[in-house]
Amino acid sequence: MDKITVMLVCGGGASSGFLASSMRKSAKKQQLIMEVFATSESEIDNHVDEIDVLLVGPHLRYLEEEIQEKLAGKDIKLAIIENDIYGSLDGERAVKKVINMMEE
Repeated sequence: MDKITVMLVCGGGASSGFLASSMRKSAKKQQLIMEVFATSESEIDNHVDEIDVLLVGPHLRYLEEEIQEKLAGKDIKLAIIENDIYGSLDGERAVKKVINMMEE
């Protein structure tokens, strides 16, 4: 599998930054080539041409339809992060989620 670029978004980018860090550590441990970064949802438009996967914080579920419209025509996988993964900053499970999404 080639490099996977993952963007995590939350309201301000802070809490997703901790999950992104945990994901980078997990991906490195698994010897995966994965770039993971976090930002606020207002930055999505600035990164749509550089990402493979977009993970959205569970508290932004209400924006899912709007985000799908922004991604229309792009080959980007989109998912809302499960509450337990997000709340526990479980980078290992988040990386597994990304791998599963890429295999679909």
